[in-house]
Amino acid sequence: MKRRGVAILGSTGSVGTAALRVLARHPDRFRVSGLTAFANASLLAEQAAQFKPGMIGLVNNGVSSHAGWRGGVECLVDAARAPDADIVINAVVGAIGLDATLAAVRAGKRVALANKESLVMAGELVTDACRRGGGEIVPVDSEHSAILQCVAGRPHSEVRRVILTASGGPFRAWSPARLELASVSDALQHPTWRMGRKISIDSATLANKALEVIEAHFLFGFSYDQIEVVVHPQSVVHSFVEFVDGSVMAQLGVPTMELPVLYALTHPERIEDSGVPTFDPVDLSPLTFERVRADDFPALRLGVEAGRRGGAAPAVFNAANEQAVALFLEGRVTFGDIPRAIEAALDALDDLDGSSRDALISADTRSRAYVRELYRC
Repeated sequence: MKRRGVAILGSTGSVGTAALRVLARHPDRFRVSGLTAFANASLLAEQAAQFKPGMIGLVNNGVSSHAGWRGGVECLVDAARAPDADIVINAVVGAIGLDATLAAVRAGKRVALANKESLVMAGELVTDACRRGGGEIVPVDSEHSAILQCVAGRPHSEVRRVILTASGGPFRAWSPARLELASVSDALQHPTWRMGRKISIDSATLANKALEVIEAHFLFGFSYDQIEVVVHPQSVVHSFVEFVDGSVMAQLGVPTMELPVLYALTHPERIEDSGVPTFDPVDLSPLTFERVRADDFPALRLGVEAGRRGGAAPAVFNAANEQAVALFLEGRVTFGDIPRAIEAALDALDDLDGSSRDALISADTRSRAYVRELYRC
């Protein structure tokens, strides 16, 4: 069996490290062709020593002290389109991952996509690039992996709707007044998943679920009317799919990113993996579900509205959210300011062009600048 080369973009983050644990258990099937990271040069060096990739890139500072390493944002694209990379795991956080996704699918590669912003910003461009280049997108997000597994082999016409589950984040039971002044440390305390800082804040505001709704629209071709969200605090049921006859299928699993990473690597096949915890329905019970408190978490509604509007609106939503979250993490705005910044940017920048990659990057830049100016930052 020919081992498949795998490049990991964002190898020192939570998804990247989970992917490396999966790859380490299957050296007969996969080899690491490239590793890139934004920071944490010491961890990247440890990973490089263990997996010996042909290409190593550090986007931020520190390259000069490591002979042979590449630097700058360009190293993401270089790793994504390298000839020895059959699969690209894009685990980069934010809009900066878009060009690498486009480069990989244009080169005919499989992209195991955790960088949801690629499809949120430029869903039509990415899907068109897949068609033209022969590449494919296989989702790594647990919710979309669940949908993929439930609809596998079934025609699109048989699906009535899909239901994405949301943990509800750390503020699921908080009052609106308490939410307004939530601290950074409060927002980072996710109850079931261990993620990076930006994604943890997105989970707390439910902006992350808005990104996933838009992503599901482009991944599977479902209309926004067919996509719903329900709160499921245990994070065991990852999504539901309801078929036209009323039957409902769900994919369940312990909350670990190693499961969807493994499936993204092997889809449509399945292989045994001794590192994934055994599923015990009794230990994981009870499983509960709640309605989304839409008025208290407006980022979800704003993101879905941006997706429905199309054009540059999803890029504006994503960029405004990224900038507002960055300001929140720096202590310069309140938690309640995040959705307000998003709404203001969408209202102010509602006529931007979204027909090309350059137009979307311009919309992204203008949205970030608008939010900074809004808070005089």
